[in-house]
Amino acid sequence: MTRPAYIVAAARSSVVPSGGAFRDMDFDRLAVAPIHSCLTRSGIAPDEIDEIIVSNALGAGGNPARVVALAAGLPQRVAGLSIDRQCVGGLDAIIIARALIASGQADVVLAGGSESHSLRPERRFKSNWHSTAEFRDQARFTPWPDRDPDMALAADRLAQHGGISFDRQNAWAVESHARARASAGQLRKEIANPDGFDLSGDPFSRNLTPALCQRAPRITGTISAANTSVAADGAAFVAVVSKSVLERLNPGYALRLIDGKTLGGNPEMPGLAPVEAARNVLEGTGTRPEKLSSIELMEAYAVQAIACAAELGLDPEKINPAGGSLARGHPIGASGAVLAVRLFHDLRASGGLGLALIAAAGGIGTALLVKSVTP
Repeated sequence: MTRPAYIVAAARSSVVPSGGAFRDMDFDRLAVAPIHSCLTRSGIAPDEIDEIIVSNALGAGGNPARVVALAAGLPQRVAGLSIDRQCVGGLDAIIIARALIASGQADVVLAGGSESHSLRPERRFKSNWHSTAEFRDQARFTPWPDRDPDMALAADRLAQHGGISFDRQNAWAVESHARARASAGQLRKEIANPDGFDLSGDPFSRNLTPALCQRAPRITGTISAANTSVAADGAAFVAVVSKSVLERLNPGYALRLIDGKTLGGNPEMPGLAPVEAARNVLEGTGTRPEKLSSIELMEAYAVQAIACAAELGLDPEKINPAGGSLARGHPIGASGAVLAVRLFHDLRASGGLGLALIAAAGGIGTALLVKSVTP
């Protein structure tokens, strides 16, 4: 029999566009405040932590999780586990934490992601030792150059495939910003920023209008700067514990991690990759979409969110109730963890079941199902 696992605290930094307020903050410094907030809010002592799992997608090098653990002042015995599954990594870190708890290998795990797009290292490639180096902003996500699309091109292909118009994508983006702005006070409660940064929310959220969307620069086809998430810096973490620790802490509110799944899909249509993972989780647990109280769905592109919601029959009114990444930004390795932090705070108010789902380059999708509990 496996042991249940629970999220007892969740915090994130503000999500700030690359080159903004966090432009000089490396990934480890961004992670410290959310980690300390999780410990303070939960009452977990640092010496109780068995492991920390950190997602980082932009090539921080070495073992980013170990660097984060040391920067946060965790006990030296906490080794740190780094993962890179690009956009889905922050959610995968939580699924791995659940597995450690379930198997009895740990009782307290910190899990999440941290990303500094502003300070990301450059990728330098050369075909042999005598050639001129070539710098590329995007790593390879498949072994086939003709089947490894640029993400914006893949998003536009998805729009054509699903008949999702430019105006429909813009309407989704407008709604995302409107919800974020309307929820500004609520969002402050989950944010923990590095000392010296007086940011109460996510600075990218704005009064976006259809007219502004029409004027936004086009990236390709129906994909524009308005209906695409901006590259960003940020960190997000949750504290995952066993039932015995939950009962000792007696937090009054927690999320039980019901099920999580990561599956591969078509690398040429990566935006649809979360659909099969979410179906697997929902059907495997006997959960009908209409029973979900809140859904956090990644908006790397508006078309991606629209397509996934339609494929799964998700209620748009329950999706990203406080806005999504279109209104925040996309700190790649941390974005999945941001969704989990959002669910934790969404369900504190509404109760019930919550679903987080996210896609990654290369055709990977992750879904996580949680349930609000009052231990």
